[in-house]
Formats: sequence, C-alpha cells, structure tokens
Amino acid sequence: MDEPTLVRGSGVGERRSGFRAAGANLPRIVGPIVARHGGGVLARLKSEWAVIIGPDLADSTWPEALARGGTLKLHVASVKALELQHRAPLVIERINLFFGRDAVTRLALVQGPLPLAPLPSHKTVRPLASREAAALDRQLETVANPELRDALARLGRLVISAAG
Repeated sequence: MDEPTLVRGSGVGERRSGFRAAGANLPRIVGPIVARHGGGVLARLKSEWAVIIGPDLADSTWPEALARGGTLKLHVASVKALELQHRAPLVIERINLFFGRDAVTRLALVQGPLPLAPLPSHKTVRPLASREAAALDRQLETVANPELRDALARLGRLVISAAG
C-alpha cells in the first residue's frame, strides 16, 4: 500500500495516513457545552460543596447551575432559606475564596427539597453481646497496627449490630 504524499511547506493538500486521536478534537467539541453549563466551576462546586461552604450550610443547600454572569442557582431547604438569604454574601465570599477569583457574583435561591437526600448524620449502634464482642476481638487479634485494628473494630461493631 502506498503512503500518502506530504507536500511540505504549503499546508494545502497535506494528507496524513491513519487515524487521528479522538481526544485531539475533544476540547473544541465539548468546550462550548461545558461553558454553557457553568464550566468546570460548577463541577468543582458540586464535588467540594461541603468543604467550600461548611457542613452547617451544605446539609441544606445544593448548587444546581451557574450562569455566565456568575449567578449561582442554589437549591435550599425551605427551613433554611431565610437564613441563607442573610448569609448570601458570606457564601459568595467562601466560594470565591475557594476559586481564587470572582466565580460567583450573586445567588438565586430556589426553595424546596434538595435533589440529593441528605445522608443520615449518625446511626445508633446497639451494644454487642459479650459473645459477639469476644468473637470480633478474636478475629482482630492478628492485626498488628493499632489504628487499623481500631478502625476494623468500629466497622465490625457496625456490621454486627446492623445484622442482628
């Protein structure tokens, strides 16, 4: 099979053989779509939300969309909406400090249930029976690292109490 001829210097009529990597065109194709939906800022906001605004507000809020002008559409549990309205400058400041630039200029609050159900804050663990605790201790006595042993013991207590 003959190789395509390359015309050097002109750039016109240049042909390449073989396939081009699909990733080479990805930024040109995906860039406008991502920009329309808040770009990487919204993805980072969602993934780091509790870190950015703190656990007290993260439990009752969720970033939904980011407009080009910097307006963040924020879902808020109805019971926290008034408080968040007063704390909006603080939330905007925390977000912008996280990104190191003015990524958000204002908040648009949407009251109602959050898209993601909040995780339970803690689960009550029933005390283990003496035979259950002894069996767990026997299984963990070969673990040399005390931190690992303690972590496995906590996990074991959770699993055993949930099963029984």
